[in-house]
Amino acid sequence: MESLKEKVVIITGAGSGIGQAAAVQFAAAGSKVVVADFSEKGGAETLQLISDAGGEAVFVKTDVSDSASVQAMVAKAVETYGRLDCAFNNAGVGGVSAPLHEYDEKVYDHTVAVDQKGVFLCMKYELQQFLKQGGKGSIVNMASTAGLDATPNMVAYSASKHAVVGMTKTAAIEYAEKGIRVNAICPGAIETPGLTQGEFAQFLDQYRANQPMKRFGTPQEVANAALWLCSDAASLITGVPLPTDGGLTAK
Repeated sequence: MESLKEKVVIITGAGSGIGQAAAVQFAAAGSKVVVADFSEKGGAETLQLISDAGGEAVFVKTDVSDSASVQAMVAKAVETYGRLDCAFNNAGVGGVSAPLHEYDEKVYDHTVAVDQKGVFLCMKYELQQFLKQGGKGSIVNMASTAGLDATPNMVAYSASKHAVVGMTKTAAIEYAEKGIRVNAICPGAIETPGLTQGEFAQFLDQYRANQPMKRFGTPQEVANAALWLCSDAASLITGVPLPTDGGLTAK
């Protein structure tokens, strides 16, 4: 996308899955990418993929649940590239699958800290930088179909993703007059390591059957939505939780 050329973008959770796919695609579009992830190994892998394709990127180890770490992430972007134009707040965890009355409080707290507070902190400091630059910018937050519909046995994840949708809409209205757009994407079952190799792998057949297209989405397909929302092609779009779910939430 031509409008993303030379843009500076932060992508959290860029060391694997959807975040990695987005980092590679933003770089291919000519963006300067800040690869943010808690995993140094994953970050290095993404940097290598971008470098091999002739793109430009820098890695910063980031814990999105920690305010100082998020501030350092934004500072690194500005220190390296001089500004910030857009951000894809993608980092997240799934928690565990358990009925609410049995749900472990520590798991709940960690899931909310990453999936909800992490998005809040990222938006807070990204917005501060946009305002320092005089306004304008685009933020895409990672929500989920779990932020649009009920998701039994995933209370922490569902609560966090509903909150992300609410924060996205709120921020979109607060900063619309500043030329800052804030949207979210809401994937269904996407073929990432978190789905296919983790605790939720036992539900793969069920997830696939529930998708109207009868297949999983790919990280690249979700990344496409993030790129479009950050680009000038989506210049009138703000406050939208965009399903990227093969029709799941339309049922």
